[in-house]
Amino acid sequence: MKKISLLVQQLEYELLQGNLEGEISELVYDTRKVSKDAMFVCIVGTAFDSHEKAAEVAAAGAKVLIVSKEVEVPENVTVIKVADTRYALSLISAAYFDYPAKTLKVIGITGTKGKTTTTFMIKSILENAGYKVGLIGTIETIIGEKHIPANNTTPESYIVQEYFAEMVKMGCDICVMEVSSQGLMMHRTAGIPFEIGIFTNLAPDHIGPNEHSSFEEYAACKGMLFKQCKVGIANVDDENFELVMKDHTCKLETIGFSEKADLRAGNVKLIGRPGYLGVTYDLTGLLNFPVEIDIPGKFSVYNSLVAIAVCRHFNIQKENILEALKHAKAKGRIEQVKVSDDFMLLIDYAHNAMSLESLLSTLKEYHPERLVCLFGCGGNRSKLRRYEMGEVSGKMADLTIVTSDNPRFEEPQDIIDDIKVGLAKTDGEYVEIADRKEAIKYAIANGRPGDVIVLAGKGHEDYQEIKGVKYPMDERVLIKEVLQELKQK
Repeated sequence: MKKISLLVQQLEYELLQGNLEGEISELVYDTRKVSKDAMFVCIVGTAFDSHEKAAEVAAAGAKVLIVSKEVEVPENVTVIKVADTRYALSLISAAYFDYPAKTLKVIGITGTKGKTTTTFMIKSILENAGYKVGLIGTIETIIGEKHIPANNTTPESYIVQEYFAEMVKMGCDICVMEVSSQGLMMHRTAGIPFEIGIFTNLAPDHIGPNEHSSFEEYAACKGMLFKQCKVGIANVDDENFELVMKDHTCKLETIGFSEKADLRAGNVKLIGRPGYLGVTYDLTGLLNFPVEIDIPGKFSVYNSLVAIAVCRHFNIQKENILEALKHAKAKGRIEQVKVSDDFMLLIDYAHNAMSLESLLSTLKEYHPERLVCLFGCGGNRSKLRRYEMGEVSGKMADLTIVTSDNPRFEEPQDIIDDIKVGLAKTDGEYVEIADRKEAIKYAIANGRPGDVIVLAGKGHEDYQEIKGVKYPMDERVLIKEVLQELKQK
């Protein structure tokens, strides 16, 4: 039981009826989960406004309603009006779980790309130095040995606070979390006292009717994190650096290749040998030592710079940083899977034209004998994405293997035919194999010395969605099965 007066003490509110005496049994924001003596927060969603169900919520036993518009409920129900109920939910949730973020040091990462890999890098380095670290991100939430698959990059504020509370209970010192622009806009992280806020980069994305109305709004939402953290670490090379950092209130540090950066990467060299792709560089500025990471591409230099900059604030020794960087991997983000001494196989989440182009251009810099790209596109999604991805792969890969990826309620062949429309605009060589396992088998069986083969689109996903059912399908398992079958031939 929680005291009503303590739960709302951080809010600016108007008491429309009832009183703040007494206690509530639980905090709820889903109309299906209302229980006797609960506090219910009415949320205005894109498709549903729970203010319309206020009378039903009261009839189900709710003792207190938090609203942003007037509602008609019996006099014995306390009604508290606030300007924004999503913002209120965030602050009330923090109070409900006894402010767990005050016990943890919370590190928040925002940006269009690089969030997931960077969170795993930071987690790896901090754990290597003896800290106990929880993680909230696009792939999953990790609390001790517990792995919870993610639905949103940044969960609803109540769930974030619940995770924080569980982390505190498990003895975590730090939580590193991805903070999406949507999460910031919808106040899912309101009231969190971030120790460190991080900006990786910004590119036009997530702009549309149900997301951000304009690029300026998208940038402004990212910038909210830097009015809410003690220290900001930002990529000074990004062309939108000034836009995102506008009116920041934190102590700011910068990373990048530029001479202006506080922590710089110079003398960058790509390292490629059979079965290995990596990059080395000289770290200068606030810290000075050579670095090697076995994740390919210049963007992984940015990710590692951010991770090193964070760890500097925790006084982590150079040896710990270098050791941890060797093992810092995000599942399904340029994940190297050993299948041969002659060629390289990677799994990556690239599932739109922009991310696929970025991935393939990174891999081309290593001058592989052939660059082989295997991918499909999701059903019941934009056809434009299929044309664009087909065109990108046709232009950049030496061989494209078109296959299936979450066909949902469409026929896999129809999706493949759409991808071929894009491929037809190029001279790219391609094969089509609708069954993903058979497609992977073809890629491995036909791998040549010096090839780099990338399985794009699934990444961390471990299912294939067909006609409303998610069937188990992990590419790592498929690869093992394929290798076994090829051995027996």
